[in-house]
Amino acid sequence: MNRSNLIVLVVGALAIAVAVLGYQLYQDRKQPEGVQINVGPGGLTIEKR
Repeated sequence: MNRSNLIVLVVGALAIAVAVLGYQLYQDRKQPEGVQINVGPGGLTIEKR
C-alpha cells in the first residue's frame, strides 16, 4: 500500500467516524414523540409531545 492510498484510507475512516458521532449526537438531542407522564410533588402531569 503506497502513501497516497494510506492517506485516503485515514481520511475516509475519519469522515465515517465524524458522521457516526454526529448521528449519535442528533439522536440524543432529539425530543421523543408521544406522551410524557410525570409524578412529582405537585401531582401528576401529562404532556403531549
